[in-house]
Amino acid sequence: MKRAFVFPGQGAQVIGMGRDLAEAYPAARAVFEEVDDSLGEKLSRLIWQGDIAELTLTANAQPALMAASLAAFRAMEAEGFGIEKADFVAGHSLGEYSALCAAGALALGDTARLLRLRGRAMQEAVPVGMGAMAAILGLDLVAVEEVAAEAAGDEVCAAANDNDPAQVVVSGGKAAVERAVEIARARGAKRAMLLPVSAPFHCAMMAPAAEAMEVALAGVALATPAVPLVANVAASAVSDPEEIRRLLVEQVTGRVRWRESVLWMAGQGVTEMIEIGAGKALSGMIRRIDREVAVRAVGAPADVEALRT
Repeated sequence: MKRAFVFPGQGAQVIGMGRDLAEAYPAARAVFEEVDDSLGEKLSRLIWQGDIAELTLTANAQPALMAASLAAFRAMEAEGFGIEKADFVAGHSLGEYSALCAAGALALGDTARLLRLRGRAMQEAVPVGMGAMAAILGLDLVAVEEVAAEAAGDEVCAAANDNDPAQVVVSGGKAAVERAVEIARARGAKRAMLLPVSAPFHCAMMAPAAEAMEVALAGVALATPAVPLVANVAASAVSDPEEIRRLLVEQVTGRVRWRESVLWMAGQGVTEMIEIGAGKALSGMIRRIDREVAVRAVGAPADVEALRT
C-alpha cells in the first residue's frame, strides 16, 4: 500500500487548534515553542486563546496552520508513524511548506519565518479592496476558465484553485471576480460566491509577493525531502531542492492544481491519504476526487492513537 501525507491550507484555522496535542505530546508542544521563538512572539497564545479575526489575518494564519500541522506530525512520530510511513507529501498552498518541513527539507524555524513573510507579502501585494476571490461550485475547470476569461476584461481574473471536480476558485481584480460570479450563475453553477479573503491569492496580481519569496527562499537551506513532494503547480513529484525552490516561487502566482495532484498520486498507486493538521477540508476534496482513496484526518490525540490500528 502506498500512502501520502497531505497538509491543509488557509481557511482551516480555528482557535484552540493543536492545544490538546501540545498537552498530550511533549514533541508537539516543542513545535509551538520553537515557532514562538523563531518569530519572537507568542503566536501559540493567539492560536489557543486569541481572537479568530486576528488569527485569520494572512500573516498569522500561515505560520499558525503550519505549527498545528507539524505538532500533529510530531505526535505521529512519537507513536512510530513518521515520514517513513509515507511515499509522498503534498500540501494545499501554504500546506506545501508544512509538507516540506515534515519531510525534512526545511527547518521548522525557517518554515515559520518564511510563512510569516509570505503572508505579509501576499497581503501587501494588492491594496485591500482591490482584489477578490470567489468559489464556483458545479462547474468543472474548463468551464470556469471560460468564465474567468469572459469576466476578465482589462483586469486579472483566473482560475486559482482547482480543488475538486465541482469546486474551482477564481481570483483577480474585484470587479472582474464579481462579473465571474454572475457569469457562472448564468451558466448553471450550483453556487458562486465571493470568499471572505483579504487578497486575490494565486493569480498574476501576486507578482510582488512572488518576488519577495524568491529573495527569501534564496536565503534559506533547502534539503532533498525524505519522500518526494507533489508540487501544487506541477501536479507531479519533485525532489530536487532547486526545482522545489523555483516551484515555491511560481506557486505564489500559479494555480493550486489540487485535483490533478490527488489524481496523480492515485495513479502512482497511492491508496491512502492522511490529512495532518487543522480541519478536514482536504479529506472532503479527496473523497470527491477519487472515492477509491481512503482518507484519514489527524488533528487531535485520539486521531494519532487511531493510527495504531
